[in-house]
Formats: sequence, C-alpha cells, structure tokens
Amino acid sequence: MKNQNTIVVSENPVSRFLFSDTRSGLIWLVIRLYVGYSWFTAGLGKVQSEVWTGKNAGTALEGFIKGALAKSQEGGDVTGWYASFLESTVLPNAKIFSFVVAYGELLVGLGLIVGLLTGIAAFFGAFMNVSFLFAGTLSTNPLLFILATWLVLAWKVAGWYGLDRWALPKLGTPWNKKKSI
Repeated sequence: MKNQNTIVVSENPVSRFLFSDTRSGLIWLVIRLYVGYSWFTAGLGKVQSEVWTGKNAGTALEGFIKGALAKSQEGGDVTGWYASFLESTVLPNAKIFSFVVAYGELLVGLGLIVGLLTGIAAFFGAFMNVSFLFAGTLSTNPLLFILATWLVLAWKVAGWYGLDRWALPKLGTPWNKKKSI
C-alpha cells in the first residue's frame, strides 16, 4: 500500500539534464579530464619521488604534517581536532600514509581520465581535497573539491564518454532509453 503522506518532488529540467541525461556527458568529460589530469600528474610526481614512495618514503609527508601542526598553533588555520588526528595517527604512520596519498592520487586521476567508476573516484578525490584543506593548504584544493563534488552528483552520466558506459550496466546500474513525451 502506498503511503498517503508521501510527496514526490519532480526534478527540475536543468538538474535532470546535468545529472541524468547522457547529452551532458561532454560537459562532464571536460571537467573529468581536467580533475583527473590534476590528480594523475600530482600522484605520478609523488610515486616517482624518493621522499614519497622511495627509500625516504614519508619524509615529504612528515614535513607537510609538521607545517600543518605549526599552522594549528600560530593562526588557527588548522583546527585542533584535525591537528590531533595528524599528530597522533598520521605522523607516526607517515610512511604508510605517504604511499596511500601518492597511489591514491594516481588512481583517482586514472579513474577520472578513463571514466571508470567516476563517482567513486571523484568521491575519493574530494575526500583528499578536504583533508588537504583541513591541513591548511589552499592551492587548487577548493576548485578541485567543487568539481569533484559535481562529478559525484553526476555519477550516472559523468563517465558516459568513458569506461562507465560499459562498466556501470554490468555492475547493475541500468540506463534506459526514454521515449519522448
């Protein structure tokens, strides 16, 4: 039996076009490639660096964390709870986190470039952007966070011009041709 108190709000045409219509795929392709390239090149640089994944792995991340901890004391750019997390969890495990960051950036970039599991890749990219923002680093993080959030919202069509076009239906996410009304 249908609940009599249920109210269904129709999606507006702009949202429907951007987030559910494959014709918007070209817009998302441009955004996806830009964000993916940004992550891929950042990750590739880290993966090839001695201080991120080489014999001195963790050194660069330790420096980054110590800079963030200094920001938490000086001007309050880094909140206390996040500084505590960095100091108690990330800093003692800097070598492990260094590999996670480097390969995470590379994989997010690769996923976005080829359009495979676009929504998931964008989510993890946004998660890293927020982590860097919490650590007091602006750079391109706000822009990449916004674009990644939009890609998460557009997950159904953002990878249409990519591997998602074939992978998502196999994973149980169907696209149906809609008859014009």
